[in-house]
Amino acid sequence: MTVEFMNNLQSIRYLAATLLLSGALTAHAAAPCDRACLEGFVDSYFDALLAHDPSKVPLAPNVRYTEDGQQLAIGDGLWRTMHAKGHYRLFVADPQAGEVAFFGTIEEDNRDPAKGTAVLMALRLRVQDRKITQIEELLARDEKPALAMDGKQVDPIYLATVPPSQRVSRAQLIATADKYFTGMQQNDGKGDYPFADDCNRLENGMQTTNAPAPAGQTKPDPRTADKYSAQWSCMEQFKSGLLHFVSRIRDRRYVAVDEERGIVFAFGFFDHEGGDTRHFKTPDGRDVVAGPVQPWTWELAELFKVQGGQIHRIQAVLQRSPYGMNSGWSTWAQGMSDKARDVSMK
Repeated sequence: MTVEFMNNLQSIRYLAATLLLSGALTAHAAAPCDRACLEGFVDSYFDALLAHDPSKVPLAPNVRYTEDGQQLAIGDGLWRTMHAKGHYRLFVADPQAGEVAFFGTIEEDNRDPAKGTAVLMALRLRVQDRKITQIEELLARDEKPALAMDGKQVDPIYLATVPPSQRVSRAQLIATADKYFTGMQQNDGKGDYPFADDCNRLENGMQTTNAPAPAGQTKPDPRTADKYSAQWSCMEQFKSGLLHFVSRIRDRRYVAVDEERGIVFAFGFFDHEGGDTRHFKTPDGRDVVAGPVQPWTWELAELFKVQGGQIHRIQAVLQRSPYGMNSGWSTWAQGMSDKARDVSMK
């Protein structure tokens, strides 16, 4: 063999090896990020927060970050104050969309450096090409309910897989969940309320349906009560018509859908306009006055366990925000609309 032939052979081998390596890297980059991968990104993100070091997690160059609806620079906000991970951890993985959502507890700094301050957190990450491109956080900085939530176990129903034969499309899951918001907005007791008999709701760690009656009290009668009760079932609350003071549920952004487990995760705002909207009639014609006296907005994240076309569980993290506030991810018109938007695939 000539020297020229040997050199050409070596070049061909080098080129082949390069092509194989390039193909392997491309395949790895294009490989879908499954449930385990997405949940791993949440933990990697928390580890970076704990280290107060954005370089500890793969962030896209144009990553966008909001905390409580306010766009911040990477390294600001929770990046400075994260103290520890919490014990309550519920994930909503959407591999099809590259989205993962998290409901849980964390700890921020405390005046005592040896201690942390419990916080309720809702988090959304968008992951593309194994890098985080969007970060959305909602933090309810109220220690008492956060501590209560931190001591709870995730309801097993959220972790249960829906049998393949019973699964429905993401559009159907969202449509069922959105009936909750539509039924609560200007609630009149006459809507389509797809609640299962076992429906239950937690808000900031507190049970707000089917709660036991306090000692010495009896469960209020929906036919005579002038305000809704946490002791009632999901269906009783909505059929009472006593939630009518919820004037508008807007910027309904559905950001993650876990089709395998039947979980839908949304961000939104509840507006209470006050004034004459506090005066209304119940389904049986009684005059009632209820709701906040001043204009009031709740900013919230809410998730729904949906199976068989019914809502079985509801969980929310919410906090008061400036009235009429925008999410930081919508136009003004979108933010004031009460129409459902599936933004998970965009």
